[in-house]
Amino acid sequence: MSKYMFIDGIRVEFDQEPNILTLVRKAGIELPTFCYYSDLSIYGACRMCMVEDERGGMVAACSTPPKQGMSIRTHTPKLYKHRRMILELLLSAHCRDCTLCEKSGKCSLQKLARRFGLRDIRFRPLEEQKPLDNSSRAIVRDPSKCILCGDCVRMCNETQHVGAIDFAHRGARMTVSTAFERPLAETNCVDCGQCAAVCPTGAITVKSSADGVWSAIHDPGVRTVVQIAPAVRVALGEEFRLGAGVDVMGRIIAALHRMGFDQVFDTAVGADLTIMEEAGELKKRLEEGEKEYPLFTSCCPAWVRYAETAHPELVPHLSTCKSPMEMFGAVLREHYRLEDERDGKKTVSVAIMPCTAKKAEAAREEYIRDGRPDVDYVLTTTELVQMIEEAGIEFDELDIEAPDMPFFLSSGAGVIFGATGGVTEAALRRLSEDKSPRALREFEYAGVRGMQGVKTCEVPYGERTLRIAVVSGLGNADQLIERIEAGEEHFDFVEVMACPGGCVAGAGQPFGHRGQVDLRSQGLYKADKASVMKRSEENPLIRSLYDDILKNRVHQMLHVHRGQN
Repeated sequence: MSKYMFIDGIRVEFDQEPNILTLVRKAGIELPTFCYYSDLSIYGACRMCMVEDERGGMVAACSTPPKQGMSIRTHTPKLYKHRRMILELLLSAHCRDCTLCEKSGKCSLQKLARRFGLRDIRFRPLEEQKPLDNSSRAIVRDPSKCILCGDCVRMCNETQHVGAIDFAHRGARMTVSTAFERPLAETNCVDCGQCAAVCPTGAITVKSSADGVWSAIHDPGVRTVVQIAPAVRVALGEEFRLGAGVDVMGRIIAALHRMGFDQVFDTAVGADLTIMEEAGELKKRLEEGEKEYPLFTSCCPAWVRYAETAHPELVPHLSTCKSPMEMFGAVLREHYRLEDERDGKKTVSVAIMPCTAKKAEAAREEYIRDGRPDVDYVLTTTELVQMIEEAGIEFDELDIEAPDMPFFLSSGAGVIFGATGGVTEAALRRLSEDKSPRALREFEYAGVRGMQGVKTCEVPYGERTLRIAVVSGLGNADQLIERIEAGEEHFDFVEVMACPGGCVAGAGQPFGHRGQVDLRSQGLYKADKASVMKRSEENPLIRSLYDDILKNRVHQMLHVHRGQN
């Protein structure tokens, strides 16, 4: 017999639901929360999700499990008064420059204040204005907008195992801070931005590069070229009512042309280059014999930074390949160098990424040549959305356009980079001697696809079997590394993405729950299925690059020195 409880007088059955809040949402009722995410531990700090039981007592829906025959009310005069009081107290200690806030229109506090009809705050605002932390290349911290929900702390500590921020002090002096209140840039922060992704207010936001990009676009002496990461195409449409997972690449290209960009390209070209080099690196490593550590991927800058700070022993075992963004950035810089000399122009290279860590990656010393970075500006998906709106473009009405010449061809292997497991699958397609459609289908079901935080599989390779791990989320990577170092596991190849779910769930994307992220991944696989070329080596553009721009310069332009593997 199934279990049941009553919610607002309606009988609702339950089975595996961990708490009343999940069951209430299942019943189609939206309880307000600030501090609840199903993927994080239950904190119960905000008290907004309180419900009233049959005795008139109030319990937190997020931390209370459902019980057989239990009866609760979600909206009563008592609860209404309670929630308004919490909102008033939060707003009394909160910066109220809402129109100037980066999170305006998407702020949970703002939305709930409007939902509960708050027009006046009975409590005097606090006079203290806490200093802004603008030191990071990726994110901005504004403590005056913090509501102490703890979402960022739990994300940084529990999911990512970074621990760059935590609660400090007690009582009324409590705040979220770095160790010894140092600037974020001086901590072990890896710039993954997942703290910003879960922050319900404007306390942690992505640092914007839009002003610099607009200046470049409007400068007649500047040629602006832009590349678009694969993950962007299946998330941006959500902000224009087109749905999660819908491939809007053609519309993005059209929008960028209208905004004034001179040349628009697909970063999947850079992903094809990455696979050519990384698969070659893995093949060479396998030929050299058994290694203590696997070859780890290096296309995620937050993971690279995490390895450098938390696991320096692994740095020599990171792939020497640059990320697709940086590989393509180097190619674009070299391609336009001669045109700049001829036309008397300066080329500014822009990258649109799902990731905040890409902003920090572009500024790394190893990606600066002749005093200039190969990528001048990195925009996140959400920044591009804002720029499209600012330009007055009706995105959902745009006709589809294709990438510009000469870098207009890419493979399906390059597109799936945006999903966790995509890099691995693309590499396997390259390494496999069997190039038949049947082999492609086998890779599809090899165990590298899916939203699990850790996936392992075994794949035949010549006379041996490759052991492969695919990891998303730095906490999961940390646990896998512990098993490898303890000798409990051995792998030949490990793909690591810092963001849970891969690039499709990057902190620069519109925030989405697991279901949305999964739809985005499926959108990339659909684009791959529709692609004429399934493997990077099939791309004639890649072959021409090796014969032209990259001739005798492959290592210089496509690799970095991280030690000997």
